[in-house]
Amino acid sequence: MGEKQVSTQVDEGHMRSFTKAVLNDLHALEKMLESGHLEDPVRRIGAEQEMFLVDSAMRPAPVAMEILKAADDKRLTTELGLFNLEANLTPLTFTGNCLSTLENEINETMGVVRNSAKNFGADVVLCGILPTLQKSDYVKENLTPEPRYFEMNRVLTELHGKERIVHIKGLDELNIRVTDTYIEFSNTSYQVHLQVKGSEFAQMYNWSQVISAPVLASAVNSSILLGHRLWHESRIALFQHATDERSAAHRARSRPPRVSFGDDWLDKSVLEIFHEDVARFRIILTRELEEDAIGLLKSGKVPNLNAWRMHNGTVWRWNRACYGVLENSPSLRIEARFLPSGPTVADEIANSAFFLGLMIALPEEFGDVRDKISFDDAATNFFSVARYGLKSQIVWLDGSSVRTSRLILEQLLPLARQGLRSMKIDEAEIDRYLGIIEDRAKAEKTGAQWMIDSLANMDKKVKLSVRLKTLTAAMKENQESGKTVEKWETAALAEDIDWIDNYRTVEQFMATDLFTVRPEDVVDLAASLMNWRHVRHVPVEDVKGNLVGIVSHRDLLELLVTSKPENETVIRDVMKKDPITITPESSSLDALLLMREKNIGCLPVVKGGKLVGLITAHDFLEVSTRLLEERLQT
Repeated sequence: MGEKQVSTQVDEGHMRSFTKAVLNDLHALEKMLESGHLEDPVRRIGAEQEMFLVDSAMRPAPVAMEILKAADDKRLTTELGLFNLEANLTPLTFTGNCLSTLENEINETMGVVRNSAKNFGADVVLCGILPTLQKSDYVKENLTPEPRYFEMNRVLTELHGKERIVHIKGLDELNIRVTDTYIEFSNTSYQVHLQVKGSEFAQMYNWSQVISAPVLASAVNSSILLGHRLWHESRIALFQHATDERSAAHRARSRPPRVSFGDDWLDKSVLEIFHEDVARFRIILTRELEEDAIGLLKSGKVPNLNAWRMHNGTVWRWNRACYGVLENSPSLRIEARFLPSGPTVADEIANSAFFLGLMIALPEEFGDVRDKISFDDAATNFFSVARYGLKSQIVWLDGSSVRTSRLILEQLLPLARQGLRSMKIDEAEIDRYLGIIEDRAKAEKTGAQWMIDSLANMDKKVKLSVRLKTLTAAMKENQESGKTVEKWETAALAEDIDWIDNYRTVEQFMATDLFTVRPEDVVDLAASLMNWRHVRHVPVEDVKGNLVGIVSHRDLLELLVTSKPENETVIRDVMKKDPITITPESSSLDALLLMREKNIGCLPVVKGGKLVGLITAHDFLEVSTRLLEERLQT
């Protein structure tokens, strides 16, 4: 999540001083580009590994700060959510066995995290979006307690306005309203960096935009959010929604979001990106001013450009231009931010090899990409593969539309191999990592597809929370086995699953696929719903989704006894008004005790006055039966 040293000053004088420092940094960078200061001949790579922390129930475990303290490893750092961590890996010269070296270091750092996490009842899972996340996880208590994160949430929320709508449609449709940015806790990624020369940056960056689509298609690993099957890489849509700071007026005039693919090719220089990002996006974070970049240049020193880097860390292009200083040598990098975490470390390194090989080969093979494909087609490709993965269609350089898996197998893998060979990557590493991509493409099997197939094969009568736990546990087990994703068997429900962990809270236990009626509906509709769906209670809500009552099977029986045939009765005449309710965050035990105390057979689950779920006595009967069976067996 970038630089952590954030100033909490918000007065206009400090903001003006910081803005001048950002402009001063850009002026210094322009001078460095003109003088050739950035023409480092060494080609380096790097990576950032984000991960989820989970408990024994495969639910998010907000213990990042405790793990960081226990691990005491400088490569590890915080992320936005307390159940996320990030590892910053050592930069490597792009040659020889650098890919396996990177894989070994990621495995090593994950081992450090796992060993520390055991002390807190936690473990690690790699995936773009954790399937067991629930709405109750998006709370301030799970925000990492550092100024950067508090300030970012505060400013983005103030700029956007109180209500943020997250609407994503895939196999299912998710449409929720939030009042902060905490839903961004959902996303973890694997980011790969490639160092490039200043003089070649524009051409290389344009190619990174085109390459993103086929590389992402084979890497998608984020198809489930809050129990909904959405895009194959739902992170792409979710990140934009979660951090969108545009007010209604800005959205009305189509101002681009801070998370974007961009809107055109670069022409000559990386400065085109940097100028646009300062001109278009207001500064939302500042820090104490520590250097005069122009003054340092004049004295023969290398500036860190800390003010500009702070701003650059708050504009999230899917391919981001970065500046850094390594061993007193300044350089530019392209950071590929679109790749998800997982499914395994080996899969991630295969994604790296594919991306990096194409980044070297395609500019050499084809020259200026702008002569080969339109920017609109490149952008369309990117969002198409985010939705459909390897089964998507891509418009390629010759103008033809081709199935993505076929394009990878027939054209792109040979080019990626060519690019890796030109960097003198060990042949065994080329075979291994590109072989993983080849097997994935042949089977059209990605982490996202594995999730979708696994859920489809599970008994839908089993509670969704149990199925999602099973899915996540199988993911973790497969990751630890070392098998890459194309070799994974679909996850299956086990008879001995620790299912009781999935009934701790009302949110995990409640039914959400509800059939409701309105107060003005005829009673016959409620009676029909009960008959068709085999239910004994039907919630009553108004047109805004507010719970206003509930109709029970008993209410209808009483109506049959007391009503006259010629009268047409509506729901409001028989419903129980102001029903007893409970919140999603309440414990299941509290819900059971409340139902016993009030002698009711149904408990609507409400948040902010809106109906979000339902618990019935029959649900508890099923759990009680399971518990009794287990006790008898033991």
